[in-house]
Amino acid sequence: MELRGKQKRYLRSQAHHLQPIFQIGKGGLNSAMVVQINEALEKRELIKVTLLQNTDEIAEEVAEALKADIHCEIVQIIGRVLVLFKPSSKEKYQKISKEVKAI
Repeated sequence: MELRGKQKRYLRSQAHHLQPIFQIGKGGLNSAMVVQINEALEKRELIKVTLLQNTDEIAEEVAEALKADIHCEIVQIIGRVLVLFKPSSKEKYQKISKEVKAI
């Protein structure tokens, strides 16, 4: 699902008040973290991931790796903070994705 401009704007407004729930540190992005991020996206649909100062990772590269691995949408990258969106496959968690489809 490719997001349009208005949809991304809506998701950015929803993500503004969220706290980052994942931090990528000097260990970098590993397969266990990718699985956890995918599970969190399944439940929440919209999350923030932050890269700590001591990591060698680059935000754009991490975002592209996550997009390729778990097929999520990159809503926004500001500095070291990524905002990711993926519609949930379970209907009881599809609150944000229903609103995004209506836009």
